[in-house]
Amino acid sequence: MATDMQLQLVAGLLRRGRLLDQLSTGLTLLALALGLAPLLSGQVNPASAVLCGLLVLLGLAQKYWAVRVALDAELFAQLAGQPEQLAEHTRQLDLALHSLGLQPANSVERPWAERCRGALRLLRLQVAWLAAQILLALAAVLAMPWLSLAG
Repeated sequence: MATDMQLQLVAGLLRRGRLLDQLSTGLTLLALALGLAPLLSGQVNPASAVLCGLLVLLGLAQKYWAVRVALDAELFAQLAGQPEQLAEHTRQLDLALHSLGLQPANSVERPWAERCRGALRLLRLQVAWLAAQILLALAAVLAMPWLSLAG
């Protein structure tokens, strides 16, 4: 059975996903603005449009994982607040997941250590999508001077 401190630690780590999401949202909005700006002047650069489109798609993928991480962060924080009722709340959580179709009805109850690892795996996926977005943005910034010399 998970301890109160373990659940609080996982909830705290998952809450850091919000900061990652804010950074990704900023990059996504910047890419969207830069991608749409040439439409006002009528001079569309296909390479720039593709780059901005990829940045937006990476941002949307990150946003999907951020929503899942935020949900887990709220659940873990709530469960950590009442450790004496963890067994009953776990049963209620599994019933709710079954009734909403978010978990198969024939699934076996998972231990909290496994649930913690799964939640942290979601956070790592969120980080991976953000890292891909940042790397693409950095590559674009570093390549722009070279592309302007070539063109």
